[in-house]
Amino acid sequence: FSLSLNVAAKGNTDPVVVEMITSKGKISIKLYEKTPLHKANFINLVNNGFYEGITFHRVIKNFMAQAGDPNSRNPDFNGSLGRNSEGPTIPAEIVSEYFHKKGALAAARKGDQANPEKKSSGSQFYIVQGRKHTKNELIQMEARINQQQENALISSFLKKTENENYMQRIRYFQQERLNDSLNILYKEIKSLVITEEANKFSFSEEAINVYQTVGGTPFLDNGYTVFGEVIEGLEIIDAICLVATQKGDVPLEAITITKMSILK
Repeated sequence: FSLSLNVAAKGNTDPVVVEMITSKGKISIKLYEKTPLHKANFINLVNNGFYEGITFHRVIKNFMAQAGDPNSRNPDFNGSLGRNSEGPTIPAEIVSEYFHKKGALAAARKGDQANPEKKSSGSQFYIVQGRKHTKNELIQMEARINQQQENALISSFLKKTENENYMQRIRYFQQERLNDSLNILYKEIKSLVITEEANKFSFSEEAINVYQTVGGTPFLDNGYTVFGEVIEGLEIIDAICLVATQKGDVPLEAITITKMSILK
């Protein structure tokens, strides 16, 4: 059985391409190989016909279009879309070479507070439209992403039972407004959790070039799993992101996925 799988894998090196037919037109999406959990989950949902009848429930010009909430099939649904998904969450597969360029396919997820492991939604995805960014903007975003990463590591450290003494000292310094002592303690904690300068996030040369010339949403990098990209139909993404919206970024015009299929 293992031998059969290996032979099959070697004999088929072509990427999987998904065809998405929407009420705005056709989009072809290539799925990435280095995000196998997301790839397998998406293929399963497509093959089971899950996405047929699903609508894009959240659309923001120069940002992205999001879909995958099963409740979006029901035109009479009165609740907030974007809260439900099909199936369990998926472990994050954040790969540095896959970034949020225009046309990137990525998995939606709950925020960091409720989801520090950055697990992906079982069925909700978004496709990036984005915009072009300057080098200076990218430098600022790098710093912001690293600060968010640092804050997350410190928060995780302080939540551990064995580090309760640090939390007690923080509360005391805050209560007594001992800012100098608080800063010293922060540096001490930082030295314990930030052990490798090499782990800092930075945009690759390719990403910098693409974000400046083609566009995307670079501030989402290192936070969400990107698992594919549009190879045909970027103009359809533009058309979807241009529709008028109401409260909650819900399109006034229903944009429906009528069919999805695996091409190869």
